[in-house]
Formats: sequence, structure tokens, C-alpha cells
Amino acid sequence: MTALPKLCISTPWIRLDQALKAADWVQSGGEAKVRIQAGEIRVNGRVETRRGRKLRSGDRVEARGKGFEVEVGSLAS
Repeated sequence: MTALPKLCISTPWIRLDQALKAADWVQSGGEAKVRIQAGEIRVNGRVETRRGRKLRSGDRVEARGKGFEVEVGSLAS
């Protein structure tokens, strides 16, 4: 498994649409909604179409050849 950049959060979870904005993958919540509902986003290897999907530490998000892993309570690597 390839090491992915970390998206560090200070809460136990983050919604998928919020994570995409925090990672600078999208400019707005509306753009996140469109990309998620179009099936462009994979979470832990599976297409995810729920923008409210809760991501927790260790979850991996991928799309268009890039990705990140959610990490709680630490600095980015």
C-alpha cells in the first residue's frame, strides 16, 4: 500500500465533502457534491456517493490519481 499525504483533523471524524474542501480538491461544497454524486471519489477503495460520509482516522480518499489519508490529532507529514 502506497503512503498517502495526511489530512490531519482535530475531531474524531470529518464529513467527506468537508474533507475534499480541506484538502483543496474542490473550491466549494457545491463542487464537492457534484464530484461525489458523480462517483468520482473513492473511500477505502470503494466509490462513495454520500457527501455526508463520516471519515475517521485511517480512511483513505482517492480520485483522479491522487489521494490522502485522514489522521486525527497530529501534524501533517
